Amino acid sequence: MPTQTVDLPLAKNDVRTARPNSPRYCAIDQLSAGDEVMRDLVERGKRLIDRGIPILILGETGTGKEYLSRALHEYSERRKAAWVAVNCASIPDSLAESELFGYCKGAFSGALPGGMKGKVQQADGGTLFLDEIGDMPFALQTRLLRVLSEREVMPLGAMRPVPVDVQLICATHQDLKTLIAEGRFREDLYYRIAGGVLRLPALRERADRRRLIMQMIADELDGEAGEHVIAPAALQRMLAYPWPGNLRQMHAVIRYSCAVMNGGRIEVRDLPEELMQFQAANLGHTGHAANVRPIVPQADAATAFAHPARLSGDPLRDERTRVIDALVGSRWNISAASRQLGMCRASLYRKLRQLEIPHVRDQAMPAYAVA
Repeated sequence: MPTQTVDLPLAKNDVRTARPNSPRYCAIDQLSAGDEVMRDLVERGKRLIDRGIPILILGETGTGKEYLSRALHEYSERRKAAWVAVNCASIPDSLAESELFGYCKGAFSGALPGGMKGKVQQADGGTLFLDEIGDMPFALQTRLLRVLSEREVMPLGAMRPVPVDVQLICATHQDLKTLIAEGRFREDLYYRIAGGVLRLPALRERADRRRLIMQMIADELDGEAGEHVIAPAALQRMLAYPWPGNLRQMHAVIRYSCAVMNGGRIEVRDLPEELMQFQAANLGHTGHAANVRPIVPQADAATAFAHPARLSGDPLRDERTRVIDALVGSRWNISAASRQLGMCRASLYRKLRQLEIPHVRDQAMPAYAVA
C-alpha cells in the first residue's frame, strides 16, 4: 500500500516563549529542538553561566554560537545588564585596542572629545561575547589576559585602571590547541577562557532533528509572511541536503524560499539553485529523513554546491561557482573565504548580493534555531 504524503505545515510553535526584554530570543530550553546531546549541552551552559566561569563555545561556522551566547545571557542573572558582542576577526588591528579597552580624552589624534568606553567597559555588569577569539591579534591577547586576570581595564591615555565585572563567553570555529602549537594563540589565555567548553554539533550530525528545526525557523518567518507549507518533494530534498553552512544556511534558504514561493507553498522550484541541483538517492515521498540519503559523501559536500560544468563559459556563472567553492572550502567563514578570494569582507558581502547567493547572512538566523 503506497505511503500517503501530505504537505508539511510550518506553523507557530505554541510552547515558544521569550523574556519580555528580549523578544527575539526564546527560552533557552527551546534550543535543544528535542535533541538529547543539545539538551545536555544546554543544561551544562545553564549550570555554568551564573558561576563566574568563562565559557568557550566551539563549533563550525553557522552552528549558532552567537545565539547560544545570547540565550545564556538572557537566562543568567545578568540579563538586565548589557550583552556586548565583539567579532575579533572584523576589527582592524589598528583599532582593536581602542575598541576593546576604550580611550580617554586626547589619547590620540582624532579621538572623540569625551573619550570612549571600550567594549569591555560597556559590558560591565553584563556579558562580554568575544566571537572568533582565534583571530584576535597575538599582541592584543596579552592585554586581554591581564584584563581577565586583574578584572580591570586600562583605557588608552588613562592614569589608573578601571575595575570591570563581566561574564566572559568566547567562541571560535578554529582549533585553538592547533593555534597554540603554531604560536598564534597564547596557551595561558586559552586556559583562562576555557573554564567551561560547549561544543555545538554541526547540522549534518542532527539529521533526525532537521524537520523540527525547519519548523522552528519558520516560526519566526510566520510573522513576516503568514503560515508556510512545504511540499513533500521540497521537504525531502531539504532533509537529504548536507547543509555545509549549518543553521545559518538553512534559515537563509527557508527565508529565500518563502519570499519567492507562490500560493503559500514551497515547491522544489522555489529552492535556491544549489538545492535544486542537488541530487540524492532514494528520494521517495515519505517526508522522513530516514528514507533519504545523499549520493555524495559527507566529506565531499562541497560538490553539492558545484555546477555540473566547472567552467560554463558564462563569466558571471563561473564567478558565482568560484565564490561558492571558496565559501564551502572555508566552511562558510566569511573572513577565510574573503582571504582566499583576495578581497575584504565588505567586498565579499557585496559580491554575495550581486551574485544572488542568499545563504550567508550573519543576521539571518533566529536565536532559537541555534541548536
